[in-house]
Amino acid sequence: MLDGVMRRLIDPPLNRMARIVARTRVSANALTVAAVPFAIGAAVAIAAQRYGLALVLMAVNRVLDGLDGAMARIRGSTDFGGYLDIVCDFIFYAAIPVGFGFAAARNLQPALVLLAAFIGAGTSFLAFAVIAAKRGMQTQAQGAKSFYYAAGLAEGTETIAAFVLACLWPAAFPQIAYVYAGVCAVTVVGRIMLARRSFAGRS
Repeated sequence: MLDGVMRRLIDPPLNRMARIVARTRVSANALTVAAVPFAIGAAVAIAAQRYGLALVLMAVNRVLDGLDGAMARIRGSTDFGGYLDIVCDFIFYAAIPVGFGFAAARNLQPALVLLAAFIGAGTSFLAFAVIAAKRGMQTQAQGAKSFYYAAGLAEGTETIAAFVLACLWPAAFPQIAYVYAGVCAVTVVGRIMLARRSFAGRS
């Protein structure tokens, strides 16, 4: 829901950073892959209840994730780059709840519920993109992307906000997880309704 607004705020500084990095031989795909260890490191830090460290590692992961897109816009995007980006994003989204699940026994059930909600939201997102590509649909509501981004109540900005809140108030993780799982469920229903309107009839 807030990704479009956030893009307008973070794209200018990311573009400036990307112009500097573009002078080197570092590729956008290398930045994408480099973000993954920070996602896993954040999950390990959370499991060890090192929440301040986890926030730092998550911040680095997200900066690299944004920087790879800015680099792609400078040097030219590729289908593989778009594929790699979304795969690494979902590694990040899955890793953080797993970390909380290991951090405390009371977190296990809400972490599983949140992961299930993420699977539903991710499936509704990617399945929509597949059919949209088949039909030649395009949108730039979230900026230039490699495939169709169906908006929803739960997007990247909201997910990161939930993760940050959980790191700042780890005792509240169960409540945050259940509430955000509900937000993901609403997103799934919304995308199904959007798909019904968008894909009505035969292709």
